[in-house]
Order: sequence, then C-alpha cells, then structure tokens
Amino acid sequence: MGSSGFTVLAVDDKQTNLEILSVILQSAGHQVVTAAGGAEAWEILQTQGHRFQVVLLDRIMPNMSGLEVLEKIKGDPSLKALPVIMQTSADATHEILEGIQAGAYYYLTKPYEKKILLEIVHAAIRDYNNYQSLQKEVQENARTWGFLQSGIFRFRTMVEARELAPLLANGCPEPGRAVLGLVELLANAVEHGNLGITYEEKSMLDEQGQVDAEIERRLALPENSNKYVEVAFSRREGSVEIIVTDQGAGFDWESYLTLDETRAFDSHGRGIAMAKIMSFDRLEYRGSGNQVVCTILNTPQPITSQELVTAPCDK
Repeated sequence: MGSSGFTVLAVDDKQTNLEILSVILQSAGHQVVTAAGGAEAWEILQTQGHRFQVVLLDRIMPNMSGLEVLEKIKGDPSLKALPVIMQTSADATHEILEGIQAGAYYYLTKPYEKKILLEIVHAAIRDYNNYQSLQKEVQENARTWGFLQSGIFRFRTMVEARELAPLLANGCPEPGRAVLGLVELLANAVEHGNLGITYEEKSMLDEQGQVDAEIERRLALPENSNKYVEVAFSRREGSVEIIVTDQGAGFDWESYLTLDETRAFDSHGRGIAMAKIMSFDRLEYRGSGNQVVCTILNTPQPITSQELVTAPCDK
C-alpha cells in the first residue's frame, strides 16, 4: 500500500494499551510517539504536529478527554486535516455518533486485533496522503483552470478520474475544498458505477490488497470496454454545478449520504458522506444512483449536526 514508514501519535492513559499499540505499529514499519493523556498529546501536537500522519486517540481519559483533544485538532487550521482514529471500548451508538460528529471518521474498538488495527491505520494514512497530494495538484493548476466556465468531460479509468478532479476543482470557488469530494465521486463512478464493484466486494478486495488489480481486470472486460463517465461542469450565478453520470446500474445510495456509525469501523465506505460534508453545499443523487449533482455556492453554507450522521436502520 505504500503506507509503511510513517509516524503515528498514540494517545492513551493506560500504559499497557500504549505498549500494545507500539508493538503492532512498529511491526508494520511505523514510528510511534506515545502520549499518556490528552494534555500531553495536545502539547506534542502543538509543537510537533507536522511529524504525524495519523493520531490514535483514546476516547475516555481523565483531565482532557479524547473528544476534547479531537475538537482542538479540528479547530486548528494547521492540524485539522490530520486523520484521527478514535479508539474506545464503548460501543454505544450515541458515543460513536458524537465522535463522528466531532471529526473522528475512523473508529477502533478495544481489545485490539492486529489485522483490523493496521487496516484502519493504513486507510487513514492513505486518505491523508491523497489529501496532501491533491492539494498540491490543485495549487499547480490554479491559474489556467480558474477561467473554466462550462465543459463536458469523459473518462474511463481511475487514473483519469484522479487527473480530472484537480482540474475541475480549480473552476470552483474554493479548489482545495472541492477537490476531495470530486476525486471521491469520480472514482466511485468508475469503481462502483461502471465496474459494479459492491461494498461487500470492496471490503474483501481491500482486505486482500487486490482493489487496484480487480479494477484493472474489470476495465479490460469486453462488457466494460466502451463504458465511460461523463462530467458536465457549469458556472452559474452564485454557484458551480457539476453533474457526474456513469453507465452502471446504480446503487442504494441513500444510506451513504450520511456518516453511518455501522460503517465507522470499516476501512472504507465513508467517502460520499465526507464529500457531502466537506466539499459540497448540495449533493443529490438521481434515479437509480448513476447520476449525482454537486453544487458549490460562492458563499458556502455552514454544516449542521443533522447533516453529519444517521441513526442505524431498524431493518
């Protein structure tokens, strides 16, 4: 995955837990810095925050809780993009929702299972690396594509999706904000739309490290050789509208529009909800789900707590 060799901040008031985390993470090639409580963690982050690619944060600690540390991280412009994995033995729905609402998009339960721990850490590091790379690409292309008024674009592959997203983002009011959501939706249109990879299949492939190989295999199949994704970009008075249409059968999109706590412990599945929260002012799927309309206003609307989470379905 290319995720080895990064630095992780592990925060827990129990020394035994810190030792377990250190052994597991170091065995995977990561460097580990430990903090024995929230106050110590925050002090480290204030002076050395640039060192870390992910924070493993215990929820329940004396003096300064994990949620308090999380709120400080997300309130600091230099740290807010840093992914936080909330580690807890609590499994109450309202506690998971509270953490997600505060910005913990990854969750880990105690006692630790090495395989699951490393999957979640690698997913968080991968997302962080993608974020950093995309921000750089947006800055490099800002001057030319800022003049974009309207256009129709077509692409087939994941590589093309990732190349197109920063260019489209530069036609938006806040390119750095838009690019994360765009790359997610364009990639989904290929992966889950045209190629029909289901959530369950993605989980299995992710576990086996075979996602990229399966995407390439399906792209080469005769039934997919002529499929493409179409993107329509248009600048309107007061907003930008981007319509992404794939040629797949669609999917059950409604449950993916919010950060559902039932997927909080998975290594994927939060991208659409994060795109809606972080990148777009409106996001609407049409029909069977093979078309999505993204709207970005010139003056962004504030995020409400109701947009962040959803309670579990009774089914």
